[in-house]
Amino acid sequence: MDQYAVNTSVGEAVNGGGLLVVAQWEAKEGQADRIADILSRFLPEAQSEPGAKLFLIGRAKENPAQFLFYELFRDEAAFKAHQESAHFKTYIAGQALPLLAKRERAQYALL
Repeated sequence: MDQYAVNTSVGEAVNGGGLLVVAQWEAKEGQADRIADILSRFLPEAQSEPGAKLFLIGRAKENPAQFLFYELFRDEAAFKAHQESAHFKTYIAGQALPLLAKRERAQYALL
């Protein structure tokens, strides 16, 4: 995954608020590299969504089976559109989720 964020500054992204979604994944044994490959194909499409203000995905240095998502959407409707997109259904729901041992997600409003 060479590119991790949308082509914007954090200051520009948080201007005007939005819906912050933070997710943590842990891959099943032996599946971390497959997930990283799936995410490298998913990320450019997610970043190009009109409602995505900031989209970061990180992989833990000490445990490469762990992934962290930090996503800022314009609003709830943009997040819903993200989950209904073809690339989300293909890469995340269809390919990545079955390879996970653990998935946690929380939503936050920006202050």
